[in-house]
Amino acid sequence: MYNDAVDLWDFYGTSLGQVARRLIRRRIRGVWPNVSGMTVLGLGYATPYLRPFRDEAERVFALMPTQQGVLHWPREGRNLVALSDESELPLQDVSVDRVLLVHGMECSEQLQPMLHEIWRVLTGNGRLLVVVPNRRGLWARFERTPFGHGHPYSPSQLSRVLQANMFTPTLTTRALYVPPYPWKVVQRSAYGLEDIGARWFKQLGGVVIIEASKQIYATTKPRPLRARARALLPGPATQIPTAQTVARPRADHATASPLAIGQGRD
Repeated sequence: MYNDAVDLWDFYGTSLGQVARRLIRRRIRGVWPNVSGMTVLGLGYATPYLRPFRDEAERVFALMPTQQGVLHWPREGRNLVALSDESELPLQDVSVDRVLLVHGMECSEQLQPMLHEIWRVLTGNGRLLVVVPNRRGLWARFERTPFGHGHPYSPSQLSRVLQANMFTPTLTTRALYVPPYPWKVVQRSAYGLEDIGARWFKQLGGVVIIEASKQIYATTKPRPLRARARALLPGPATQIPTAQTVARPRADHATASPLAIGQGRD
């Protein structure tokens, strides 16, 4: 079951959430140091980690699952996030170069269809980067953060799931070695603790991060052609999103418009 988008927004607004965002961002950027000219999709609740790509990639946008809800993103400028069924992404085949999946895989009730959709929209040399709670880490043991919800994975478990769904893991790393406590002393020394943990306690990172490539040679049972689902956008926002701005897949969103992919923003 997905965390609510408002709860995720609130977490990343706390001091602990900001520490988690900076540390995971640093690791993601280390895996993808250059996305110039590429199309980058954030899936799940990936918007806290997309800002570094906005001025570099050709396009940056995000899709949030219907069970999670959606918030306007970025705070300033035109909206680049939409609500979508995770098992039927409103995108053309081979149209995305990079997919960043955060707060999605551990919560999804349609994991195989979602991974098949990611495979479909990725280009031949595209890459999927998955961030999930580490089964051995401290963060998966505390429900005060979003990383304490859903199904945590070990690196080997995550690799097997990806391989079973037409992906080849190419790189594995971890992040969040700092303890999940909102103590100022921990936050002030976050980068030092992170470096020590990455060197001496490699198995204990709070999240597992795996990059995977698309298995081009994989074959699947043909799926009947059908019209793609439309993505629902939140209405124009003039201020930071609140609980009242969360879009839900209900009848009162009949005026929502299809996703228009434009220049990225956060």
